[in-house]
Amino acid sequence: MKHIQEMLQTHPRSIGVDERRLAETIAALYECAQTCTTCADACLGEEMVESLVRCIRLNLDCAAICETTGALLSRRTEPDWSLIGAQLTACAHACKVCGDECRRHAEMHEHCRICAEACRHCEQFCNELLQSIPAHAAA
Repeated sequence: MKHIQEMLQTHPRSIGVDERRLAETIAALYECAQTCTTCADACLGEEMVESLVRCIRLNLDCAAICETTGALLSRRTEPDWSLIGAQLTACAHACKVCGDECRRHAEMHEHCRICAEACRHCEQFCNELLQSIPAHAAA
């Protein structure tokens, strides 16, 4: 996270959001994306892969949404707050759905337990950042 925060601090434009919170959210997004990608691959390696198809799908969807959200939040020039708000909302929802599905498999698969935890963590950060973006984002 150190480099994310340093890059945000060196940007010539301020966007009116706490830089530390923004950096923590970006880090959580990329960590969640990586965790979901790895969980999907681990699910593919399981003997009963047929019972994990929905989990795999949600892991891959969540990873893609988290990566996109991280990229969107990393760009600070002329942000569209309504777009950012919609993306954070979608990302928090993807994390919730994926985390719920992984939790269903957590007793049987440790990788799903870890992924559910990463999804909950990322969902929380998305929701917290959503509450802190400029008021006109809700428009």
